[in-house]
Formats: sequence, C-alpha cells, structure tokens
Amino acid sequence: MNWITKIIKAGEKIKTAIRERATKEDIAKSEWTSCCRGPILKKDLEANLWVCPDCNKHHRIKPKQRFDILFGKNNYEVFKTPIPKDDPLNWTDSKSYKDRLKSARKKTGLDCGMMVASGTINNIKITAVASDFDFLGASMAAAEGEAFLYGIQHAIENQTPFICISAGGGMRMMESLISLSQMTRTTLAINELKKNGLPYLVCITDPTAGGITASYAMLGDIHIAEPGALIAFAGARVIQGTVKEELPEGFQKSEYVEKTGFVDLIVERRDLASKIGTLLSILLKQNSAISSEQNETSEDTQQFSKVAS
Repeated sequence: MNWITKIIKAGEKIKTAIRERATKEDIAKSEWTSCCRGPILKKDLEANLWVCPDCNKHHRIKPKQRFDILFGKNNYEVFKTPIPKDDPLNWTDSKSYKDRLKSARKKTGLDCGMMVASGTINNIKITAVASDFDFLGASMAAAEGEAFLYGIQHAIENQTPFICISAGGGMRMMESLISLSQMTRTTLAINELKKNGLPYLVCITDPTAGGITASYAMLGDIHIAEPGALIAFAGARVIQGTVKEELPEGFQKSEYVEKTGFVDLIVERRDLASKIGTLLSILLKQNSAISSEQNETSEDTQQFSKVAS
C-alpha cells in the first residue's frame, strides 16, 4: 500500500465519521447534554432544576418547566390564546415564513412562542406568561402579542398579579411593522394593569434582548433576573464597534446589569417561587393600604428592603 492509497483511505474514514456524527435531533433525543465539565445526564440536570451543579449555569428551559417550578408540577391552568392569521406579509427568504412556523410548532408543540398560565404561590392567585426560545428564538410577533394581552386581560378580570418570564431576541422580522407594533400594544396593556393597582413582576431569563428589552421586559414594578442571563438591546459587538472601546468583563450579563440599576434582584431558580411569593405579599399589602388611603408604614419599607437584599 503506497502513501496515496493511505491518504485516500484516511479521507474515506473521515467522511464516514462526519456522516455518522450525531445531529441536533439525535442530541435532543439522547439522555445526555453538556456543560462546563463535558457530558452530564439530563435527569441529573433536571433534578437540579436544569442548573449545573458545578458552574451554576442556568440552562434554558420550556414554559411548562418554568410553571412547574413556580406553581408546582402540573398545579396550574394553561390557557389557549388567540392565534392571528399566519404570515400576513407572505414573507419568504431562504425558507417561507409559513414553513418556519410549521417547523417551530412541530419542534415545541406550541402554537406560538409564548404560553399563558394561572396558578398560586403562597395562596396568591397569579397570572403568568413565559416564552419558549426554541420557537423562532422566542421572537415577538402578532401571536405572541395576543398571548401577552390575553394574560393581562385575565389578570385584570380576575384581579391577580401578573408575572412575565421573559426571553427572546427581539421582534420577528418576518412580520415587520406588525411585530414592532407589539411593543406599543404590550406597553399599553401593562399601563392598564397598573391602573388597576395590580403588581407586574418580570423575571428576566437568558437571553432577553432587542425590542423585548425595550418594551415589556423593562416595565415591571420589580425586575428579577436569573444568574448569568444575557440582558441587552444591541449586541456587544455592535456597541463596541460604535463606541470604539473595550467593554467591561461580563458586560450585558445580569450581574453587570444589576449594578447599573436595570435589575433589582438576581435570584437562583430554586429560590424564585418563594422570593416572588414574599415580594407579592408585600406589594399587595402596600397596594391595599394605598387604596384605603392609609400611609405606607416604615415596617413595610423595612420588610421590602430586607427581601430585596
């Protein structure tokens, strides 16, 4: 066997290995995923609420998983929200928008990238929305706007606090101005919620960016973030190219954003339900006192400061 034959055979082995390499679908169906130290069993990660026990990375999870953590496993009601007509602009790029929606629905089992549910924390009835990043990057379009407004309406009609678990890269380009208008619609809806004296809490998860950050994700009475979450409007490279300066370490991570004042609390996933329950108890008590024309007591202020710290 000469050297040319050896090279040809080695090339064939490489081609075979590439063809047999696991696809994203294979990895998704397997019992393993990866984190800082390499492979880790999904069941072990799930037992720790999808938080790595070594590096504390908070992995992205589905809306139902978030509701399980907040309200208790299957201890909540999921609502079917209105779905507008698909592809109002007949958008096509490398793939038609209708096909993209079809693929996203098959992948996630959802009609749109936002889910609305109702449950209880500390005996407080709550309406909540959560986004699924696997649905076209949890980008905001007309269907997601309808889901958000449905949640706000349910909260007002039932006089419940409203919690938004945000995620997503921004507005969905396939719906152009229709998508951008959801920034205005969600903002107006939040104003109506606040006019009714109902608390609005935002839990910011990785990643929350673009028009989502520029609208409903930054309009809460209190902003909670998961550790290490990316929180941004424009990308770091865009900002660095504009200001022509090196950006600080950890720029746009929740820990940095907290220091700048855009985030009030960073809360571990395992502590989220109890922290939200305590905060809502204080906020509802204060709102009740205000509506009864009573002054906020120093005790309330001290209690709130203690919780926030």
